[in-house]
Amino acid sequence: MEWAGTLILLLVVIISCYVLITSRRKQLQKGRLPPGPTPLPLIGNFLQIKPAETLKSLLKLREKYGPVFTVYFGTRPVLVLCGHQAVKEALIDKAEEFSGRTTMPSMVPTFQGYGVGFSNGARWKELRRFSLTVLRSFGMGKKSSEERIQEEVQFPLEEFRKTKENPFDPTFFFSRAFSNIICSIAFGKRFDYEDKEFQALVGMVHRFFREISTSWAQFYDIYSNYLNYIPGIYSKIYDAMDMKLFISKKIKKNQETFDSNFPRDYIDCFLIQMEKEKDNPSSEFIMKNLEISILNLILGGIETGSFTLRYGILLLMKYPEVQEKVHEEIDRVIGPNRVPNTGDRRQMPYTDAMIHEVQRYSDVIPMNVAHMVTRDTEFRGYHIPKGMMVLPLLSTVLHDPTMFKYPNAFNPENFLDEYGCFKTNDAFVPFSSGKRICLGESLARMELFLFFTIILQNFQLKSPVPPEDIDLTFQESGFANIPPFYQLSVIPR
Repeated sequence: MEWAGTLILLLVVIISCYVLITSRRKQLQKGRLPPGPTPLPLIGNFLQIKPAETLKSLLKLREKYGPVFTVYFGTRPVLVLCGHQAVKEALIDKAEEFSGRTTMPSMVPTFQGYGVGFSNGARWKELRRFSLTVLRSFGMGKKSSEERIQEEVQFPLEEFRKTKENPFDPTFFFSRAFSNIICSIAFGKRFDYEDKEFQALVGMVHRFFREISTSWAQFYDIYSNYLNYIPGIYSKIYDAMDMKLFISKKIKKNQETFDSNFPRDYIDCFLIQMEKEKDNPSSEFIMKNLEISILNLILGGIETGSFTLRYGILLLMKYPEVQEKVHEEIDRVIGPNRVPNTGDRRQMPYTDAMIHEVQRYSDVIPMNVAHMVTRDTEFRGYHIPKGMMVLPLLSTVLHDPTMFKYPNAFNPENFLDEYGCFKTNDAFVPFSSGKRICLGESLARMELFLFFTIILQNFQLKSPVPPEDIDLTFQESGFANIPPFYQLSVIPR
């Protein structure tokens, strides 16, 4: 009769969960949450959301429920925002209420609520203010950053020349270049491309983005409440321990040669602040926040820019007519010898439009980093409770048909007016918007303009396969859209 006892226990658990979910739904209905598909006990909207295709599933639900709706990840209610207007109303018009951050379960082992990227409240405000100050003091958005980028681009250019027009995979050339720019701020130095430790760091970052974008990570993010009860499951979640050890070693090295009168990098500036607040028991300037903030800078400063550049190169090979127009503009405005600078952007509307269009179309973080409501708030006639998870789908903003003439096609004319002049667009939000906008936005904009213009000033980009056969399908599409690997030939101009 043991099986009967097991069956009764299972039924009790299911009924209890059903009562719990029903009670929770009634509470939320009283709170006037936006409508959405009816969740099932325990599994929520499992039938409507394919874990391997979370974004596609949410886009399908938008067709039925509109731009604002509620879904359940297991037993957790999630507010989904689609399109420019809804996301703007939340992240801009109600910036404070939607400024919270909740960490997706697959990333909890890595960040644990520390650091500038995934913290909340006073911790986040202090660390963000401090980080912005430090980044600006080391030249973010200034002439010194421009010179650093111009210098760094020369290293992949030299590697490209060595290929003698033979096809090669540009993935790690771009990753190393972007890595060195943020490393010069975080660690006060650039690394030689052949440095084994540096190569390991670049590989770690690439692996992190790949791991958290897999179908398994998406499945875990939705059903972690139950999966964590299965022995060994938690150990399968990538926790970036190897990157943390790398950062920890760099911090210890800085401590050994630290001089508070001559800060060399972000680490030194943080150590100075730690010393200033050593007698403050509630200080946020502690070692854990330093390690995770450095990790935030590295992750945000390496692969997102590298992904955009890699995918942009692929798009330019797919659409050679766009590449040709950029070449013509570079030749006319800059010429073959002078190194491009950010001041050239104003005279290069087509190139500027192309770069914006690459960012829009590549859609690097399609579902945004999850937000959280910081206090009970009214939104579009609904009552959104404090602590509710929010997914502002950036993909729906960047492809909003009411904001872009060619929302689903790669076309720089999305950023050009009828006279061929560059035009801004409020729906251009690849760095998110509101209070949680990317820390390094100005640095990233500068990097992308200089990388694209300097590379295209020197080379014509060709694929070993005909343009019509180039496959733009992402390698992974989850937390991030990861570009496919491909072969590139560069022809000196």
